[in-house]
Amino acid sequence: MGLTWLGGLLAAAVLGAVGARQVYRRLGELAEPLRDELVRKVVAGALRNARADGAVARLNRQVEIVRDTFAGLVLVVRSFLVTGIGVVSGLLSLSPLVAALVVPPFLVGFLLSFGILGLAAARVRGSLRADEELATSAGMVFAGVRDVTAVGAEEFAGALVGVPVEAHAAAERSLAKVAALRTLCFAVGGWLPLVVLLGAAPWLVGRGVSTGTLLGGLTYVLLGLQPALNTVMSALGDSGLRYVVTLGRILDAGALPQYKVMTRRPEGHEVRLRRVTFAYGPAAEPVLRDLDLTVPEGDHLAVVGPSGIGKSTLAGLICGLLSPTAGEVRLGGVRPSELEAADLADTRVVLPQQAYVFTGTVLDNVSYLRPDATAVQISAAIDAVGAFPLVRRLGGLAAEIRPAELSAGERQLIALARAYLSPAPLAVLDEATCHLDPQAERIAEDAFAARPGTLIVIAHRISSALRANRILVLDGSNATVGTHESLLLKSPLYADLAGHWALPATTDAAPTPTGPAAATGSTDAAATAASPAGPADGAAAGRLGGEGQIQPAF
Repeated sequence: MGLTWLGGLLAAAVLGAVGARQVYRRLGELAEPLRDELVRKVVAGALRNARADGAVARLNRQVEIVRDTFAGLVLVVRSFLVTGIGVVSGLLSLSPLVAALVVPPFLVGFLLSFGILGLAAARVRGSLRADEELATSAGMVFAGVRDVTAVGAEEFAGALVGVPVEAHAAAERSLAKVAALRTLCFAVGGWLPLVVLLGAAPWLVGRGVSTGTLLGGLTYVLLGLQPALNTVMSALGDSGLRYVVTLGRILDAGALPQYKVMTRRPEGHEVRLRRVTFAYGPAAEPVLRDLDLTVPEGDHLAVVGPSGIGKSTLAGLICGLLSPTAGEVRLGGVRPSELEAADLADTRVVLPQQAYVFTGTVLDNVSYLRPDATAVQISAAIDAVGAFPLVRRLGGLAAEIRPAELSAGERQLIALARAYLSPAPLAVLDEATCHLDPQAERIAEDAFAARPGTLIVIAHRISSALRANRILVLDGSNATVGTHESLLLKSPLYADLAGHWALPATTDAAPTPTGPAAATGSTDAAATAASPAGPADGAAAGRLGGEGQIQPAF
């Protein structure tokens, strides 16, 4: 008889193993599509809201939390249901009196664990907020580590990251206290039934309950109820709570903010800065200070100055990628922060030094900012910026491209064609041609100069400045606007830089003015700006951005 029961137990174990194999096989089919959908929601939400705050933390950590906890909850719920049904059935088969003594304290402990879920949810939300703030602060500091080292701001950067680190540690300690309360609930639901059963043993024996029945009840409590309760409390109080809270934050971040109603639209695309000051932190030295600048529609402005002086910062302020510390920036008469993401994208296009090209066809990359462009418009844009030989070599518009297989200059040509095709009338090229040779750079900049609208070029060669109608010189103590000829007379830095530069033979010796400056003449304006601490001598300060380039000082 014993061997028969052992054989049945072995057969049940084999059957359970087969079932467990099927469970884990199907688990990936449930969890992985959920993860993929959440990743799409996070990326789409960040792009739709034109904000990346916390998106890194949501992608790297929170999506994985949801995926892992979802899979864990599926397994836990399955196991708890099977175990719970088995334990209750077993207790009832032994003695209804034993079941009546064991089940009530078990349910009390289970309900107490639910009672602390509200407190636990608040603690988990605080932990997630602290995690996002830490990821944002650390990412900002890591991205600017070169500038932090250059200006000796290591202590400030450490303090900037230290505050969210301490906040994150405090949030985790709060979560640990909630875990202690959960342990108390487990003592009530898992150990109290055992104590009650032992205490009532004489009373049960007096009513005909055998010692074997008592031992069976104790076995069900120790080997059935306790593990099941511990598992479900851990799952619901920790993993389940993180699942609900984290999933809620991901879905909320991916939705469009309903409270933010934009009623203003830009009127034109004139750029106007009034007493603009910007610093990368409350205790940092301003990169720009009290800067006044107006770029009328149709203008062609080149911005020059030493590396780190604030040229790219100025481009970010104009395009709405950065917000001024003081003063105001207006684009078409409206602050960039007050524009809907779609209106901002339709007003300006910015092309940074590191051109972005994604895996896909040439057509997908070039028409990304203007999906409804015709074949004629696409071909004209490619030809205008000088990218036609590259596209032909790649295999035409339908050819698949991979960014890693293109050189930096080839990626810039693809990105230039995309920006040229964009419907935005304001184009900002932030050293967007630094990996092209002077001839290719001239072709691209001439194309953008002839393109209807306004062009702002962050220049790394004097040839770019000479092609512009006006030039803005940032030299660390003031900002001066004028033509090439006027700046030679009133800007010592510009005169010194121009004197050290030998123009390539393929570059035009003088610009051909177009736009407002050609019709009305350029009006020189002065403004003030400040830069981080750096070299004060003209030779050291004369190198423009474009790090890693071996070229004369300018």
